[in-house]
Amino acid sequence: MNPPYEVDPWRVHETELDLARMAQTESVFALSNGHIGVRGNLDEGEPSGLPGSYLNSVYELRPLPHAEAGYGYPESGETVINVTNGKIIRLLVDDEPLDVRFGDLESHERLLDLRGGTLTRTMVWKSPAGARVRLSSTRLVSLTQRAIMAIHYEVEPLDDETQFVVQSELVANEPLPGPGRADPRVSAVLEAPLVGDEHFANHDRVVLVHETRASGLRMAAAMSHEIDAPGKMSVDAEAQEDIGRVTVATRLKAGEKLTMVKYVAYGWSSHRSRSALHDQVAAALAGAELTGWEGLVEEQRAYLDEFWRGADVQVEGDPEVQQAVRFALFHILQAGARAERRMIPAKGLTGPGYDGHTFWDTETFVLPVLTYALPDAAADALRWRHSTLPQALERAAQLNLPGASFPWRTISGQECSGYWPAGTAAFHINADIAEAVARYVDATQDEAFAREIGVDLLVQTARLWRGLGHHDLNGKFRIHGVTGPDEYSAVADNNVYTNLMAQANLRDAADVTLALPEEAARLGVTAEEAASWRDAADKMLIPYDERLGVHPQSAGFTDHAPWDFLNTPPSDYPLLLHYPYFDLYRKQVIKQADLVLAMQSCGQAFTAEEKERNFSYYEALTVRDSSLSAQTQAVMAAEVGYLELAHDYLAETALMDLRDLAHDTANGLHLASLAGAWNALVSGFGGLRPDHGALRFSPRLPETLGKLSFRLRYRGSLVCVTVRPSAATYELYEGEPVRIVHHGEEHLLEKEITLTIPRLVPSLPPPHQPPGRAPRRHTHDPFHDQGTGTPRQASPSHSR
Repeated sequence: MNPPYEVDPWRVHETELDLARMAQTESVFALSNGHIGVRGNLDEGEPSGLPGSYLNSVYELRPLPHAEAGYGYPESGETVINVTNGKIIRLLVDDEPLDVRFGDLESHERLLDLRGGTLTRTMVWKSPAGARVRLSSTRLVSLTQRAIMAIHYEVEPLDDETQFVVQSELVANEPLPGPGRADPRVSAVLEAPLVGDEHFANHDRVVLVHETRASGLRMAAAMSHEIDAPGKMSVDAEAQEDIGRVTVATRLKAGEKLTMVKYVAYGWSSHRSRSALHDQVAAALAGAELTGWEGLVEEQRAYLDEFWRGADVQVEGDPEVQQAVRFALFHILQAGARAERRMIPAKGLTGPGYDGHTFWDTETFVLPVLTYALPDAAADALRWRHSTLPQALERAAQLNLPGASFPWRTISGQECSGYWPAGTAAFHINADIAEAVARYVDATQDEAFAREIGVDLLVQTARLWRGLGHHDLNGKFRIHGVTGPDEYSAVADNNVYTNLMAQANLRDAADVTLALPEEAARLGVTAEEAASWRDAADKMLIPYDERLGVHPQSAGFTDHAPWDFLNTPPSDYPLLLHYPYFDLYRKQVIKQADLVLAMQSCGQAFTAEEKERNFSYYEALTVRDSSLSAQTQAVMAAEVGYLELAHDYLAETALMDLRDLAHDTANGLHLASLAGAWNALVSGFGGLRPDHGALRFSPRLPETLGKLSFRLRYRGSLVCVTVRPSAATYELYEGEPVRIVHHGEEHLLEKEITLTIPRLVPSLPPPHQPPGRAPRRHTHDPFHDQGTGTPRQASPSHSR
């Protein structure tokens, strides 16, 4: 498969417009700052694959019907909405609307600059009447001025004097296409969710204020313009309830240019008045106008320069992965930079997939990246979780449980999953949040956060586990009837991932009550309660199959009948769309890494031999119908020594959206899979594991990579790790000395250390995947597996 974009280490460059791929490219070229998100739609608005402008946590309520009612089922769902579109700039050339479907499109390029944070578009178009024009636009969503998007737009005639009319618009309640197929993951489409509150126009500026029909959220959008043309020019502004327009008309000779800078400001609130929101966006426009276009560009570049200084990853030997990991880091930054105590959705703000919900993906896959690259953004995401603690406490009480039960999927903090076996029963999200808290506090030593946020989250999640589990007659602590990360298994007993993560949660909560006794007392934690957490953790049951020498994913899993992979045609994947869950739940078939994820997250619970045996066993069962899986398989393949296989999985997770491997990038990027590019490189080939006061590394590279270098922020210091085939170099760029562990040996990093890498040879033959579900071979011979002669075929992931 040829890459759809030029392979470049710092840019994503499209050299021609493919209308059939528009929705997918709109996701790839989306811009965001965590507050505002705009898809990469064409300036003129049409044609489009899927229009999209989003404000973080602006949603509409919708009914959530159930075939049969049940106690505790959520009654309504939440869906992200397409808010007022400020991207549109229409152009008429001698009365002919510029539309790339008509006339002749002589050239068309788009370029996403990962260092500059801008999307640039250049084109030459010949109208049906024969007028040739050159258009260029540059779009940014400011990382420094949270409310601002800006567009620099320039047009010129190439041959003869031409009349131009530019219509810059704000448009609410745009028509949206319906779902293309009956797939439960495609977001619900809401028609006209916004009701007009105010519309205002004056000279070159417009303000529109709207309110959602059911959720009661109010939002405002405003635009202003700086316009420059050499000759006579008219400017007019108008506004109606759902549209505001500034129209500019002029005539230009060949070589003359009309230049427009469009500033767009957004704000929303569930409490503030219409006039307050109007004033807020007007003030944001004033700040942007004061800064000016060049100032916004300079601020954007400076912000990104500082980000890349502490977060860059360099890969030698795989240009596609090099581009992909920077693309991934850029979009993760965009999702969290200015979210500021709002959630980070599974798609970021790049599309409406999964209804705009956040899941456990954020804490498990995205926040590790932000913790070591942009720790303030990780803290803000956890502060948002803390803000939803009242709903989580209420949900736990509804389920007759102590503590907090966080929702499987949500926007506001309310549970929005209508399918309880894969939603409510997936209690591991509570431990995933707790682990993210412990990781952040360890990496930053942020005492204020630990006191104000961390204690509450750790204590209330620990209380849930103590109430959810029970001791058996042998004293073992059991957690029954839960669903782990693998969504092809549900309502199982003693899921190993869940039990190990709960064990860590309980111990961390007990530790924090000792470290911060005043905060623990505020929450009513007694010595008896903390001791019960330690006892439950110490007695946690971790199933093990002595016969096979592996850990069952959950109790009894290895006794289930195996899935009939040989008689499952390739067209039947993903299985969830072709087989009933009842059949999936009672067979040995795995949607996404579960036990293997436990080995990454809780590696101290397994010996090296157990990890190798477990990895081989579960490779043969995992079909990767989820885009979350490949990164974890990459990390563990690297740890147990299957380095070329790890490289293949790395490529799958890294290229998920740039190559549209799951054929659903149109609905938005897979943010957790993007995080997987970093995870596979840094946690996989770099061997990074958190270690309470130290950074633990076990680096190893496949023969296909000549060098890997990455940077981490840890406790106020900046560390650079450079891995080569035989040695790793650790450098302290700034800050206080850092304790590191290299392949089990502890060192104090004060300036620079180079250490040799011991060779690892797996003791077992290379593992096999289910027929037809092996990862596409990324390097060397494209037709054969490493050392097995088994053909490898592409196995795209089809869901989370």
